[in-house]
Amino acid sequence: MSLPYFARIDADTQPSFNHTAPTVKKTLFATPQDAEAAFYEAFMKHDLEAMMAVWADDDEVYCIHPHGPRTTGVAQVRESWRQIFTNAQSLRFQVRQQHVLQAMMVSVHSVYEQITLSEEPAARRCIAATNIYMRTERGWRMMAHHASPAPDLEEVEPRRSKTLH
Repeated sequence: MSLPYFARIDADTQPSFNHTAPTVKKTLFATPQDAEAAFYEAFMKHDLEAMMAVWADDDEVYCIHPHGPRTTGVAQVRESWRQIFTNAQSLRFQVRQQHVLQAMMVSVHSVYEQITLSEEPAARRCIAATNIYMRTERGWRMMAHHASPAPDLEEVEPRRSKTLH
């Protein structure tokens, strides 16, 4: 059984664009870390409105889900998350090995997401994700999310030697 997050989003399916995103976002994310925390909370709760509150209102936003095509623009990104949330099981995330590159207006976060189905005790998948945030007049907003399957963290975490030199 695979996680719904890994389900292919059919590029040939015409997305429904009947949903209109609010023109004014009510949530102000003071830091990119606040935006990232809201992103993962919305993901775990399958809350489409909270998810889209994290994203910038910009036609240049894009999202790449594992094994899926690139979706560009607010309407397509919204539809991709709607499809995932419609078929999703309850998930938990543990974000590990966060590497942040931050400038005045942009913050790039490279993370490993350990994903666990809520009813299972151990993590099932490891995803390498890059989240890009931009400072806007309405706070920090997500511009891009790119997630790909990764090796298990045991394979990528460096082994620490206990020998002192």
